[in-house]
Amino acid sequence: MPSASSNAATATARLNCSRGQDAGSKVTGGKSRTCLPATLPLAPLTPCPFQLSTMKTIVTIPPYAPFIDEVARHPMVCGLRLNTVMPIKGTHTEVLRRLRGFGQPVWVDLKSRQLRVVGAAIPPYTEVKLSHRIHVNTPVTAYFSDGREHAEVLAVDGDRLILGDVPRRLIGPGESVNIVHPSLAIDGTLTATDQAYLAAMRELGMRHVMLSFVEQSSDIDAVKQLLPDAELVLKIESLRGLAFARQRKASLGRLMAARGDLYVEVARPHHLIRATRDIIAADPNAIVASRIFESLAYHPVPSSADLGDVAFLQSVGYHTFMLGDTVCQRRDTVLEALNLLQAIDNG
Repeated sequence: MPSASSNAATATARLNCSRGQDAGSKVTGGKSRTCLPATLPLAPLTPCPFQLSTMKTIVTIPPYAPFIDEVARHPMVCGLRLNTVMPIKGTHTEVLRRLRGFGQPVWVDLKSRQLRVVGAAIPPYTEVKLSHRIHVNTPVTAYFSDGREHAEVLAVDGDRLILGDVPRRLIGPGESVNIVHPSLAIDGTLTATDQAYLAAMRELGMRHVMLSFVEQSSDIDAVKQLLPDAELVLKIESLRGLAFARQRKASLGRLMAARGDLYVEVARPHHLIRATRDIIAADPNAIVASRIFESLAYHPVPSSADLGDVAFLQSVGYHTFMLGDTVCQRRDTVLEALNLLQAIDNG
């Protein structure tokens, strides 16, 4: 039976291996364990074509993070994603020009018809102002916090939701809101911020666009009117979006299984598995995003469930992954995630 000191040494080695702190092999409890190198060799800044069969990664990047250059040079990275709900200093043109300077394609993620909170609200019995005017039969359930919280919507007045008594916390600007009901209708698509980013992209000659909550061809048309040569990734995040993807496949843009909202929108949690398979069947070059290695945001050793999730995604045909906001806010967590993806890809 191993001693307490042997167990402690094993645990320390496991933590160090996950973080990539020591290169080479460690002896833990009499066994050799190969660790990821502390510093991976920097790859040339040559964006990788999506057609390659090896695993590649698009990284969500806070626009002023001090570690962008290090992330951009990681051998797994083939693009940077700007989440346009993030605050910026100066103009949209200035922030895009800065991000373009890191040598990777910059994907500008437009929010389009995605419902988001635009003003702080404090329940109980409060109003929540949304990014769009909506129409929906009430009462109806609204989901917050990636589906972990919900509230009853008692009434709707244009872009205002009148909530019941939960969730009992501050609901902050930028939070996404999901209302999963067949009667839901959203007025308009592109937001004022979306339009400002498209104008800046046109000025700079940039063309890589991710479009949230795509459900019909007119969503793409709205972007093309402002940026005719846009190269689009269509984020599939709802049941209507799934129907669109099954019908149109990749004819209007490359598909993305955007699992953050899609998980909330499907009728039953396990339906996400079929949805994920359907998207890669519709577009063998599809990207998969969100809920990837999120356990790293709380502990440097990934959860078994996270590892199994990535293995499943790879087994059904996904080769391009996009890391979301949760794991990309800190240097250590994003680099740990990239190192793990590289280790999985290497077998």
